[in-house]
Amino acid sequence: MRRLPLPAAIVSAAALALPLLGVAAPAAFAADYVPGQVLVKYKAGTTRQAAVSVAHAASATGAGLTGGTAATAGGAHKLAVKRGASVASAVHKLRSDPRVDYAVPNYVAHASGLMPDDPGFRLQWNFSGEFGINMPDAWDLAKARKAPGGRGALVAVLDTGVAYQRFGRYRKAPDLAHFTRGFDFVDGDSHPNDENGHGTHVAGTIGQSTGNAMGAAGIAYQSTIMPVRVLDADGAGDTYAIARGIRYAVRRKARVINMSLEFDASVRASQIPDITSAVRYARQKGVLVVAAAGNQAGQAVAFPARARDATAVSATTIRGCLADYSNTGGDVDIAAPGGGRDAALSDDPYDVAHCRPSAPGQFIYQQTFTSSVRSFGLPQGYEGTSMAAPHVSGVAALIIASKVIGENPTPAAVEHRLESTARDIGAPGPDRRYGYGLLDAAAALR
Repeated sequence: MRRLPLPAAIVSAAALALPLLGVAAPAAFAADYVPGQVLVKYKAGTTRQAAVSVAHAASATGAGLTGGTAATAGGAHKLAVKRGASVASAVHKLRSDPRVDYAVPNYVAHASGLMPDDPGFRLQWNFSGEFGINMPDAWDLAKARKAPGGRGALVAVLDTGVAYQRFGRYRKAPDLAHFTRGFDFVDGDSHPNDENGHGTHVAGTIGQSTGNAMGAAGIAYQSTIMPVRVLDADGAGDTYAIARGIRYAVRRKARVINMSLEFDASVRASQIPDITSAVRYARQKGVLVVAAAGNQAGQAVAFPARARDATAVSATTIRGCLADYSNTGGDVDIAAPGGGRDAALSDDPYDVAHCRPSAPGQFIYQQTFTSSVRSFGLPQGYEGTSMAAPHVSGVAALIIASKVIGENPTPAAVEHRLESTARDIGAPGPDRRYGYGLLDAAAALR
């Protein structure tokens, strides 16, 4: 498996060609700059000999012009400040010379957004890669809105349970921190511990601790997870348990419900009235229900995502293509990274340009079980619309917590925000594969 490097943390910044007038003394520069370097632009008509003289007077070398250091597109040259001289002093002297248009330190910029130190973050192309969801910027935006990591949002995870507590043979996932009381509708008790790993992985995408030098990162890393177990150790669950789980989460004030589960494509709404009724009840009570579109590579979205009041999520790959397993159809609302191989698509220019079905795919990494319910790591193999849906749930939690669209937004308002800020991929406008487009967390919080 190819490991993805982090984006460059520091890049050189080109100085703006702005005249700086009335500078009387060497200044202290608050922003970061390259030690011992200055950018200078000489006025038109300045000869090389004159430029060398100007630089020498400022205790700098590398005047440029003909045969010297290469100029930027704006015409500036990079000078090296001599040992024992300061950048501030060199800049001051250069600016004082009438042959200099401007002189500035060689400032450095830093990659926009929080770049967490979690070791697994380098594997999370889905968060910061070319076709990720722009999480670094989103984390900064949430923090600026006084809701770092979605603090205050409550997300119910209806799944195989979550490794949320030390209880009997179970252990808490080391990189999950914020929980509220949940329930186990499979065994009928108050300990919805995970016996499969799927639910813990899903919960990690939503709320895994971030910036703690452990595991990987999570989208809404300070949101609270409500574990609701509706699927057994084999990942199977019935209508009765799922419907009860939805209503349980609503009654206990969840703002978002994530369901990374699907019924067979043959199941119709009339066969699961308890599910559709529960999803409708959630919407009426102000809860956004996010569900996986399904992994049958079908032309219709599976229930419960197909329910009118659910937000259906299809899956994309590292190349921004529809995943080969993802269901599609008119009920798809939005797309998010799910990993895996590209679908073989050739009827749309975007897909022709991006999809490489013969190329290997990439998994979605979060901390979950490895060899047993007591052993945790970042295992390979996780891909699917199950992995895509919690991306949307996590960003929804950030929207709610940050109050970017108001104090208490309705599910319709949150869904509209997600869709209207999505990155339009595939055919122009909403389409059957990507819905309104690829989830963009940063755009949703701006």
